[in-house]
Amino acid sequence: MSFSLFFRKAVYVTLLGAVFAVPAIRTMHGGASAAPPPGATLGPSGLPLPRFASLKADRVNARVGPSLSYPVDWLYLKEGLPVEILQEYDTWRKIRDPDGSEGWVNKILLSGRRTGIVAPWQKGKSVEIPLKAEPGKEARAVAFLQPGIIGQIRSCNGTWCEMSFSGHRGWINQNLVWGAYPGELFKD
Repeated sequence: MSFSLFFRKAVYVTLLGAVFAVPAIRTMHGGASAAPPPGATLGPSGLPLPRFASLKADRVNARVGPSLSYPVDWLYLKEGLPVEILQEYDTWRKIRDPDGSEGWVNKILLSGRRTGIVAPWQKGKSVEIPLKAEPGKEARAVAFLQPGIIGQIRSCNGTWCEMSFSGHRGWINQNLVWGAYPGELFKD
Protein backbone atom coordinates (compact mmCIF):
# COMPACT_ATOMS: atom_id res chain seq x y z
CA MET A 1 0.00 0.00 0.00
CA SER A 2 1.40 3.42 -0.90
CA PHE A 3 1.64 6.33 1.55
CA SER A 4 -1.77 7.89 1.20
CA LEU A 5 -4.39 10.04 2.89
CA PHE A 6 -7.20 7.65 2.09
CA PHE A 7 -7.78 3.93 2.14
CA ARG A 8 -9.47 1.16 0.24
CA LYS A 9 -12.31 -0.15 2.42
CA ALA A 10 -12.62 0.51 6.14
CA VAL A 11 -10.31 -2.36 7.14
CA TYR A 12 -7.28 -0.09 6.76
CA VAL A 13 -8.41 2.42 9.37
CA THR A 14 -6.10 0.83 11.94
CA LEU A 15 -3.10 2.19 10.03
CA LEU A 16 -3.85 5.80 10.99
CA GLY A 17 -0.67 6.47 12.95
CA ALA A 18 1.58 5.86 9.95
CA VAL A 19 -0.67 7.51 7.43
CA PHE A 20 -0.79 10.99 8.88
CA ALA A 21 2.89 11.78 8.96
CA VAL A 22 2.63 15.31 7.58
CA PRO A 23 5.27 16.38 5.05
CA ALA A 24 7.46 19.12 6.46
CA ILE A 25 8.12 22.70 5.45
CA ARG A 26 11.67 23.97 5.80
CA THR A 27 11.55 27.75 6.18
CA MET A 28 14.18 30.01 4.64
CA HIS A 29 15.51 32.88 6.76
CA GLY A 30 15.27 36.28 6.19
CA GLY A 31 -13.30 36.07 -4.94
CA ALA A 32 -13.78 35.63 -8.24
CA SER A 33 -14.66 32.18 -9.55
CA ALA A 34 -12.27 30.08 -11.55
CA ALA A 35 -12.41 29.81 -15.31
CA PRO A 36 -13.44 26.28 -16.26
CA PRO A 37 -10.78 24.06 -17.82
CA PRO A 38 -10.80 23.58 -21.60
CA GLY A 39 -13.50 21.10 -22.60
CA ALA A 40 -15.54 21.65 -19.41
CA THR A 41 -19.31 21.45 -19.59
CA LEU A 42 -21.93 22.72 -17.17
CA GLY A 43 -23.37 20.13 -14.80
CA PRO A 44 -26.95 20.08 -13.48
CA SER A 45 -25.83 22.43 -10.66
CA GLY A 46 -24.82 25.05 -13.25
CA LEU A 47 -21.17 24.68 -12.27
CA PRO A 48 -18.46 23.43 -14.66
CA LEU A 49 -17.51 19.76 -14.90
CA PRO A 50 -14.82 18.81 -14.23
CA ARG A 51 -13.83 21.18 -11.40
CA PHE A 52 -11.76 21.02 -8.23
CA ALA A 53 -13.13 21.13 -4.69
CA SER A 54 -11.95 19.85 -1.30
CA LEU A 55 -13.25 17.57 1.42
CA LYS A 56 -15.18 19.44 4.11
CA ALA A 57 -14.91 16.75 6.80
CA ASP A 58 -12.12 14.59 8.22
CA ARG A 59 -14.11 11.37 7.61
CA VAL A 60 -15.75 11.04 4.19
CA ASN A 61 -17.16 7.86 2.70
CA ALA A 62 -16.87 7.47 -1.07
CA ARG A 63 -19.44 5.03 -2.42
CA VAL A 64 -19.55 2.96 -5.59
CA GLY A 65 -22.76 4.71 -6.65
CA PRO A 66 -24.78 7.88 -5.97
CA SER A 67 -26.87 6.95 -2.90
CA LEU A 68 -26.59 5.58 0.63
CA SER A 69 -27.73 2.18 -0.65
CA TYR A 70 -24.36 1.69 -2.42
CA PRO A 71 -21.45 0.22 -0.44
CA VAL A 72 -18.56 2.35 0.78
CA ASP A 73 -15.50 1.83 -1.40
CA TRP A 74 -13.14 4.43 0.14
CA LEU A 75 -12.82 6.14 3.49
CA TYR A 76 -11.07 9.51 3.31
CA LEU A 77 -9.54 10.75 6.55
CA LYS A 78 -8.18 14.18 5.65
CA GLU A 79 -10.25 17.37 5.71
CA GLY A 80 -9.08 19.74 2.98
CA LEU A 81 -7.92 16.99 0.61
CA PRO A 82 -8.37 18.32 -2.93
CA VAL A 83 -10.66 16.28 -5.19
CA GLU A 84 -11.85 16.69 -8.74
CA ILE A 85 -15.61 16.60 -9.33
CA LEU A 86 -16.31 14.64 -12.51
CA GLN A 87 -20.09 14.10 -12.47
CA GLU A 88 -23.23 15.23 -10.65
CA TYR A 89 -26.37 13.27 -9.86
CA ASP A 90 -28.97 14.83 -7.57
CA THR A 91 -27.06 15.63 -4.33
CA TRP A 92 -24.17 13.29 -5.20
CA ARG A 93 -20.84 14.12 -6.81
CA LYS A 94 -18.50 11.65 -8.48
CA ILE A 95 -14.99 12.60 -7.42
CA ARG A 96 -11.44 11.64 -8.34
CA ASP A 97 -8.69 11.84 -5.74
CA PRO A 98 -5.00 12.66 -6.31
CA ASP A 99 -4.18 8.94 -6.74
CA GLY A 100 -6.81 8.61 -9.50
CA SER A 101 -9.41 6.64 -7.51
CA GLU A 102 -13.05 7.56 -8.07
CA GLY A 103 -16.19 7.37 -5.96
CA TRP A 104 -19.48 9.10 -5.13
CA VAL A 105 -19.72 11.60 -2.23
CA ASN A 106 -22.69 13.62 -1.01
CA LYS A 107 -22.24 17.29 -1.86
CA ILE A 108 -22.62 18.39 1.78
CA LEU A 109 -19.23 16.76 2.44
CA LEU A 110 -17.50 18.91 -0.21
CA SER A 111 -16.29 22.49 -0.04
CA GLY A 112 -15.67 25.00 -2.80
CA ARG A 113 -12.50 26.02 -0.92
CA ARG A 114 -9.60 25.33 -3.25
CA THR A 115 -6.70 23.33 -1.94
CA GLY A 116 -3.82 21.69 -3.75
CA ILE A 117 -1.20 19.02 -3.22
CA VAL A 118 2.38 19.80 -4.12
CA ALA A 119 3.76 17.32 -6.69
CA PRO A 120 2.09 14.17 -5.33
CA TRP A 121 3.80 12.19 -8.12
CA GLN A 122 7.12 12.99 -6.38
CA LYS A 123 6.01 11.68 -2.94
CA GLY A 124 8.67 9.61 -1.22
CA LYS A 125 11.50 11.13 -3.24
CA SER A 126 14.17 13.37 -1.79
CA VAL A 127 12.94 16.53 -3.51
CA GLU A 128 12.31 20.02 -2.15
CA ILE A 129 10.08 22.38 -4.09
CA PRO A 130 10.64 26.11 -3.58
CA LEU A 131 7.83 28.33 -2.41
CA LYS A 132 8.69 31.70 -3.98
CA ALA A 133 8.15 35.21 -2.59
CA GLU A 134 6.57 36.22 -5.91
CA PRO A 135 5.74 34.49 -9.19
CA GLY A 136 8.81 33.81 -11.33
CA LYS A 137 11.74 31.42 -11.59
CA GLU A 138 14.22 34.00 -10.33
CA ALA A 139 12.16 35.01 -7.28
CA ARG A 140 13.56 34.39 -3.81
CA ALA A 141 12.47 31.16 -2.07
CA VAL A 142 10.67 31.71 1.25
CA ALA A 143 10.36 27.99 2.07
CA PHE A 144 11.00 24.55 0.61
CA LEU A 145 8.11 22.09 0.44
CA GLN A 146 8.13 18.32 0.45
CA PRO A 147 6.01 16.60 -2.21
CA GLY A 148 2.57 15.65 -0.93
CA ILE A 149 1.97 18.60 1.37
CA ILE A 150 -1.52 20.16 1.14
CA GLY A 151 -2.03 23.91 1.05
CA GLN A 152 -4.78 26.40 0.32
CA ILE A 153 -4.78 27.87 -3.17
CA ARG A 154 -5.36 31.62 -3.03
CA SER A 155 -4.97 32.38 -6.75
CA CYS A 156 -3.46 31.08 -9.98
CA ASN A 157 -2.36 33.25 -12.90
CA GLY A 158 -2.07 30.44 -15.45
CA THR A 159 1.61 29.77 -14.70
CA TRP A 160 2.00 30.25 -10.93
CA CYS A 161 -0.31 29.64 -7.94
CA GLU A 162 -0.25 31.63 -4.72
CA MET A 163 -0.68 29.20 -1.84
CA SER A 164 -0.60 29.06 1.97
CA PHE A 165 1.05 26.26 3.94
CA SER A 166 0.98 26.31 7.76
CA GLY A 167 1.45 30.07 7.96
CA HIS A 168 3.83 30.31 5.00
CA ARG A 169 2.51 32.08 1.92
CA GLY A 170 4.11 32.21 -1.49
CA TRP A 171 4.04 31.15 -5.12
CA ILE A 172 4.61 27.75 -6.68
CA ASN A 173 4.77 26.73 -10.32
CA GLN A 174 1.22 25.75 -11.34
CA ASN A 175 2.48 22.57 -13.05
CA LEU A 176 3.56 21.31 -9.60
CA VAL A 177 0.09 21.61 -8.03
CA TRP A 178 -2.60 18.92 -8.15
CA GLY A 179 -5.72 20.99 -7.52
CA ALA A 180 -5.42 23.55 -10.34
CA TYR A 181 -5.71 22.86 -14.05
CA PRO A 182 -2.81 23.81 -16.34
CA GLY A 183 -3.34 27.39 -17.48
CA GLU A 184 -6.33 27.90 -15.14
CA LEU A 185 -6.93 31.44 -13.90
CA PHE A 186 -8.26 31.58 -10.36
CA LYS A 187 -8.65 34.13 -7.55
CA ASP A 188 -10.42 33.51 -4.25
